[in-house]
Amino acid sequence: VSGVQRQMETLGDEVQSGRIGEAVMAGLKALDHVAYIRFASIYKDFSEPGDFAEIAERVEKEAVPPGQDKLI
Repeated sequence: VSGVQRQMETLGDEVQSGRIGEAVMAGLKALDHVAYIRFASIYKDFSEPGDFAEIAERVEKEAVPPGQDKLI
């Protein structure tokens, strides 16, 4: 939270809510993949089960370096 706050403070007095949401998503993605997906589901207004599957697959691909096996 404090990292996002510091980022926003450098942008001036007024910051668009979209920039805040994207900064929160980036912070969560680096910290906790499940929290990132949960936040994204609300922030991006997921309406279909496929929306969850798509973002989960993307997160999984980014989290596993090429040549290494998945844990699950």
